[in-house]
Amino acid sequence: MAQSRKSSRMPRNLLIGFLALLILYTLAGFLLLPWWLERLVPEQLDQRMGWQAEITDIRTNPFTLRVEALGLSAADADGEQVVGFDRLMVDMNFFQLIRGIAGFEGIQLDEPYVRVDLLEDYSVNFARDWQAANPKAVQDERPSAQAEETGPPRLYFGQIALNGGEMLFRDFTKQEMAEFRITALDLTLNDLATWQREGQDSDYSLLAALGSQTVEWQGDLSVAPFYSNGTLKVSAVGYETLAHFLAPFFPYDLRGGSVTLSSDYEIQAGDAFYLETTNGQLKLENLAVALDEQSDQARLTNALLSVDAIGFDLNRREVRIGQVSLDKLDLALARSAAGEIDWLAPLASEQGEAESADDASSAGQPFRWSVAGLALSDGRVFWQDSQPETAAEIALEQLSVSVGRISHELEEPVTYEARGTLASGGQLSLNGQVTPAPFTLEAAISGSGVALAAFEPYVQEGANLAITNGTLGLDGNLDLDGQQDPLTGTFSGTAEVAGLDLKLPDSSGSLVSWQTLRLAPIEYNVHPARLEIGTVTLAQPRINIVRNTDSVHNVERIAKGAGSAGEQEPAPEAAEGTGDSEPEFIFRIGQLMLENGELAYTDRTLDPAFTTSFGELNGSVTGLSNISPQQGKVSIRGRVGGVADLDFEGTIGTLGTEDVSDLRLIMQDLSLPALSPYFGRYLGYGVDSGKLNLNLDYEIAGSRIDASNLVVMDRLELGSAIASDDAVNAPVKLGLALLRDSKGVIEVDLPISGDLSDPDFSVGKVVMRAFVNLLAKAAASPFSMLGSIAELAGLSGEELSKVSFVPGSIQLAEGEAEKLAALADALLERPDLLLNIRGNVEPQADGLALLRDDLTAGGEQELSEEEWQEAREAYLAGERSLAPEALSNLASSRGVTLRNVLQQTHGVPADQLFLLDPARNAEVGGEGNVIVAFNLDVR
Repeated sequence: MAQSRKSSRMPRNLLIGFLALLILYTLAGFLLLPWWLERLVPEQLDQRMGWQAEITDIRTNPFTLRVEALGLSAADADGEQVVGFDRLMVDMNFFQLIRGIAGFEGIQLDEPYVRVDLLEDYSVNFARDWQAANPKAVQDERPSAQAEETGPPRLYFGQIALNGGEMLFRDFTKQEMAEFRITALDLTLNDLATWQREGQDSDYSLLAALGSQTVEWQGDLSVAPFYSNGTLKVSAVGYETLAHFLAPFFPYDLRGGSVTLSSDYEIQAGDAFYLETTNGQLKLENLAVALDEQSDQARLTNALLSVDAIGFDLNRREVRIGQVSLDKLDLALARSAAGEIDWLAPLASEQGEAESADDASSAGQPFRWSVAGLALSDGRVFWQDSQPETAAEIALEQLSVSVGRISHELEEPVTYEARGTLASGGQLSLNGQVTPAPFTLEAAISGSGVALAAFEPYVQEGANLAITNGTLGLDGNLDLDGQQDPLTGTFSGTAEVAGLDLKLPDSSGSLVSWQTLRLAPIEYNVHPARLEIGTVTLAQPRINIVRNTDSVHNVERIAKGAGSAGEQEPAPEAAEGTGDSEPEFIFRIGQLMLENGELAYTDRTLDPAFTTSFGELNGSVTGLSNISPQQGKVSIRGRVGGVADLDFEGTIGTLGTEDVSDLRLIMQDLSLPALSPYFGRYLGYGVDSGKLNLNLDYEIAGSRIDASNLVVMDRLELGSAIASDDAVNAPVKLGLALLRDSKGVIEVDLPISGDLSDPDFSVGKVVMRAFVNLLAKAAASPFSMLGSIAELAGLSGEELSKVSFVPGSIQLAEGEAEKLAALADALLERPDLLLNIRGNVEPQADGLALLRDDLTAGGEQELSEEEWQEAREAYLAGERSLAPEALSNLASSRGVTLRNVLQQTHGVPADQLFLLDPARNAEVGGEGNVIVAFNLDVR
């Protein structure tokens, strides 16, 4: 029975023991554990991190294995809050513990706060505080090999929830601290285990916000082995955030924009690391970028940049990008006076680093990449160039560009198309295909109405020209091939410049203008350089050439930097000493058609200034080339001064060689008064009336010129005298009268020759000098100008200037009558000439003849030789004389005789013959006859 009582008491004792243990467990779980944790947590945070922590309350439930902590706040050594939360709830799974698994049914954290500081040495505040509080533990933190082999502990989380959290991120690595506050931070993680489970993955979602910037992350997760796939989306990340984190890599000042990025991903870590992203989307809105912080405004803006179908495969080393679209891209570029482009300047310092990185990356397998296409709409590019003397500004607006698929397979052709409008006027388009490597390009180029004035600064780089008007049109195809060095290629098409008007920058008048210049077709070859143009049509060109008071023509001022002849280097052909080799640049022009052209010429070195014009110029030039054999032809007709006809024709040899060009210019009925300023300068007289005809034959071989200039002046009448230091010092009117025939026509041939490469050689100057010299020579030797008539009579011009008489008589010597006949013909052909006749005697020869006649009494008495010698000696000794009037009468009689013969016998008008006062200074000719000289004058 005692045994029975003991048996009946055991269950009760066990129950009492269990109840006692339960009470103790309950008391410890509900009262002792919270009390202990409230003191342990601050103490551990102080020992392990050096933080001063406070916790409002901790509640535990030993039956549900739940711990709930309220109002934690921890501050670091500086007194700044580091971590904190409103509520932390941890709910463990009892049955998981039985299986050896630390299982948590749920972990919930409400309104957590974390402050993360990135310090100057790029460490974080948590590591700094840990190292400061645990100096010994820091010395060896390497895990043992055994620990590495055991793997992670078996943990299971049914759900982890983070509600309304906040993270404060502070960056001290820059000169000024940057602060980012992420709120609200929501995270949900379900069914997470640290060991491998077949067919079971956890799922998670994360939502975080930095102002209007959000991060959304959701997907599946496995820890052992690590595996995750899901979707990540970052929305509306502002430019301030981007600028801060991109600062080390982005050398510009980001002033606007927000980025939204989303992508599906799959990542795995195990024996091999695997990462792939798909369905990526990128949007960059309202981008604004300035060159630096000192810039007044952004130089790059873009309304929207969108990229779709972004994919990345790390294992296959492949990047795939779908369509890239840009809307309203506005880019401003500038080049400084030193030739530096503003956008490239910040990159110069990083060039070496980039090259090193390229060398390192090229060692491994290259990435494969592809872009499905690029489309730019409503873009604008603004170009400012300060390198020219006058800054240039060119804006390309309404720019649209589309590019086809491009990839790492650079040998595959890429299609493209681009269109734009110049703000200054005109439209451009370009389309075709390009192969990046080896480089080839096919392009259809078209342009219309391109205003050339916008490109004036570049023209002025090599020429002193201002473009006041003009548009360019272009249509053609360009093909380039860089597969071999040097680059080869061709351009074929047409071009037209319309309404061009050029002037010198400091002049108000037009220098060159035309209605249209059309070149069609054009064939240009890059290498070897060759240009062929079928037809050049030039309609209504106007050229205004002015010789200024300094004797420099306006066209000479077009070229910039032209040195003196002594400074110029010899041309390559001259240096080589041979003309047989082909030039480096070959050109051919089939024909040049000139329609209604005009050339105006003004010479301001004269007073008054000389002006004339060559108008109504029409014709053609065919067959121009610098490759032999080539013979071109020129045929141009027009008007000079509105009255004279101009005909210019001939053949043109190969340009730049010694081939001969034969050119002929005929001009008829030019009004001579128009040339009055030149006559005044060089002759000292203006021109009152007359006409000019020219027949010029020019032979040009290389730079050598030989020319015949037949000048015909009809009824030239000089005007009033003009004072000129350059006028010839000669009786000009006499010279003209000698050249003028009976019809009032002056016809002279003025041959010239010289070297056109000589800067001192001028055809116009040489012709004028030859004409002036001819007049001077005529005036100085007037009878020499009558040589043509004298030659017809078998005489010389010099023989016409004198006549011989038998001594002591008025009888002409033998053959002198023919001289007078020839002289009469010359006077009749030149009615402006006046002949001055001065009767003359030679006192000794004529005196002895008269003495002999007196002694023989007219031949009636015979005189012995002895008597004659005696009388002769007495006359020469002055012991015997003639009648005082004997010699004077003989001289006068001779003058009258000559006048009568010319007037009465040969019909010379009396108003051309003038008797001068007789003289006694005649000469005796070789035959003993007395020579009487004539003198010519002009009316």
